[in-house]
Amino acid sequence: MRFPNKVAIVTGAGQGIGEAYAKALATEGAAVCVADINVGAGSRVAADINASGGKARFIKVDVASPESAESLAREVVDTFGGIDFLLNNAAIFAGMRRESLLNVEYAYYQRFMEVNMNGALIVTRAVYKSMVARGGGAIVNQSSTAAYQAGNYYSIAKTGLNALTIGLAKELGPMNIRVNGIAPGPTDTMATQTSVPAERLQGLLAALPLKRIGQPQDIVNTCLFLLSDEASWVTGQTWCVDGGQVLKI
Repeated sequence: MRFPNKVAIVTGAGQGIGEAYAKALATEGAAVCVADINVGAGSRVAADINASGGKARFIKVDVASPESAESLAREVVDTFGGIDFLLNNAAIFAGMRRESLLNVEYAYYQRFMEVNMNGALIVTRAVYKSMVARGGGAIVNQSSTAAYQAGNYYSIAKTGLNALTIGLAKELGPMNIRVNGIAPGPTDTMATQTSVPAERLQGLLAALPLKRIGQPQDIVNTCLFLLSDEASWVTGQTWCVDGGQVLKI
């Protein structure tokens, strides 16, 4: 096990890739806070981990609320003694509105950006002092290959998140906290199945150099590396795990 005696928070861990992150970290020996706004989904994941011999607790959080994030950090420290890892995975994606920037209701746009971009900053601000108290830590921000494509507010949020990853890496590096990102391509999750029309998904897969849909485990593998000591000199990078969807120099 790579992470014995470590404590991890995974936001948006009630389903999809976030659930896969939480269960993989528990398998690797970490105590995991399953943080989600959905009580039923988050509680189920934490129960699954505990039933499998891992250590987990569900805590409800709204990542767009500084007060909720601060409460999350306090409860994790009270429960597990500290914080070593943070995975900023929470996002509005499944069932998101697909409207133009010119027409989307502004209140929806504001909430969307607060969750999908600013939430990573809000939760990081809430937990980093506890990481410093443990001697440092590692943060992974969940981006998307949409950040590298023309698109709507989802693309904008993920592009901003990539920039946030760089800024936080620079500020937190002297505190021995590494910050990286992962940008998944088309991945086989319920959110993808319900939010991406089948014909569009098939078109995306046909254009990939590696012509298959990604699996959550593909993303998990990269995340575990970025959190591990094997990546101890890696920070400020967003890794595309996408079958070659984004090819850049």
